[in-house]
Amino acid sequence: MALAQEDIAFIKAHLGEWLAEQSLGKPPVVYEIELRERMVRVEEELKHQRELMRQGFEQMDKRFEQVDKRFEAMQASMDKRFEQMDKRFDEMLKRHDQQFFWLVGFIATGVGLVIAALRYL
Repeated sequence: MALAQEDIAFIKAHLGEWLAEQSLGKPPVVYEIELRERMVRVEEELKHQRELMRQGFEQMDKRFEQVDKRFEAMQASMDKRFEQMDKRFDEMLKRHDQQFFWLVGFIATGVGLVIAALRYL
């Protein structure tokens, strides 16, 4: 059995009234109060969560700053060690240069003596 257009129009016109009579179209006052209280609790919890997140981010920033300070200290320490190694290397090169010149001088003197000795033979 199909509904006539008149029946459909009648149902549409009275549907709101019928739902209101059954308290389904408009929630009761108690339900509205509960919803409002629930919304307030949710908002408070969100506010609390935001505060916790801010605190967490602040702690992370402090930790990053500490790590940066450690890296800077390590960098300074490594720079100092490299400078010490560079000084040692320079000193070693100077000693080796001096030894090289002594060796060249010794060889030149020896060759000179050998040449001089060969001339007198």
